[in-house]
Amino acid sequence: MLSTLLTIGFLHWLVLLLPGANFLLVGQLAASGQRSTACVAALGVTTVTFTWASLAILGIGLVFNAHPAWRQALQLAGGVYLCHLGYKLWRTQGKTSNTANIELSHGAAFRLGFITNILNPKTALFFGSVFATALPTNASLALVVSAIALVYLNALVWHLFLALAFSHPRVQAAYARHTALLGKLAGVLVGAFGAKLIVATVQEFRAKVA
Repeated sequence: MLSTLLTIGFLHWLVLLLPGANFLLVGQLAASGQRSTACVAALGVTTVTFTWASLAILGIGLVFNAHPAWRQALQLAGGVYLCHLGYKLWRTQGKTSNTANIELSHGAAFRLGFITNILNPKTALFFGSVFATALPTNASLALVVSAIALVYLNALVWHLFLALAFSHPRVQAAYARHTALLGKLAGVLVGAFGAKLIVATVQEFRAKVA
């Protein structure tokens, strides 16, 4: 049981440490002085981690493989949403260095974190492949519950760490000096993630049609 959980945890941390849309969202909110909001957004992100991990155990990856059109539709929706979010970051944060940040309510921050992560079905496919590889065929209920709890705690620890690290006074001071540049950079990167997701989905669809 321990070796199985260590394998799952190791693979999950490799993915967590790669900067993505979730990383940028939490970091941007925290660096702009919204520590509590960033923490709530982190909870939204990690709620999806728990959801996708649970669904992966139930076989959502098999459903996506059997019906790729469903996954592709969700990926396209996620790509469009990330492009829209990137545009909003570019426009609201990148006008001038004196532009005030938009304050989000905790409810809005949770929804933003949740939506940003839920519209990426590759997360479900990742958990599905990892669980299928690492978990034994006749895994006990205790092992399954432990695996889900492990990836949830991994994601929670990482994103809360980001929220606290980026809300450090020195980080905020650096952010304040370069608000316009960092806002534009965040917008470009988030938009790039969205565009990459759209392009990959379209290429996959064309390859299957050809």
